[in-house]
Amino acid sequence: MPIMIVLNLSLGTLVTAVGFWLIWGGTVAPALVVGWALSVGLFLWFMAESITGLWAWSTLLLGLESFAWPVVLMLQLRGQADSLPESEMGTILSAVVLGLFSSVFWISFSYGLFKRARKLDPAPYQRSRL
Repeated sequence: MPIMIVLNLSLGTLVTAVGFWLIWGGTVAPALVVGWALSVGLFLWFMAESITGLWAWSTLLLGLESFAWPVVLMLQLRGQADSLPESEMGTILSAVVLGLFSSVFWISFSYGLFKRARKLDPAPYQRSRL
């Protein structure tokens, strides 16, 4: 396997592992983050056929993590009390706005990378019968 694919695989795994760690606000056990990184690394190893495909999958996972971030934050804050103070409501609002904005960005970016990867590796030409 070429060194550039291994380097990009490592960077893509690192990006998604940091995203997973940020979702949980640093409260998750390091073993769980390492497990997530290993599973994402294996997933990227098997799914990515090129560097473009590798980053397409990495940015898709980052977009899904960005979408999950406000949901996890709401679940964490809901478990603490029945009613939330105004400062925590502001935190939830900013998390929802930033989380949805970044998830739309990363998922759109991954869509473009998937389209580019498909164009670079076209399907074999099939003649139609007349």
